[in-house]
Amino acid sequence: MSRPTRIEVDCSTGIESIIELTDAEIAQMEADAAAFAVRQAAEDAKAAAEAEAKASAQAKLAALGLTAEEIAALSK
Repeated sequence: MSRPTRIEVDCSTGIESIIELTDAEIAQMEADAAAFAVRQAAEDAKAAAEAEAKASAQAKLAALGLTAEEIAALSK
């Protein structure tokens, strides 16, 4: 398997160089990916909890006799 690479461009000459990442850069890339996955999972869980709470609130309002239009008007 080939190693990940990066492209460096010398702006003064326009020369592009393709350079293999070092072990430290690869480790940092993997750590960043893992941290992103954790943050994404937390955001997804928060969004799901908010959607569940909204659905529950709407069901409770409907149980009180409010129409769908009245419930929609309250959530604006």
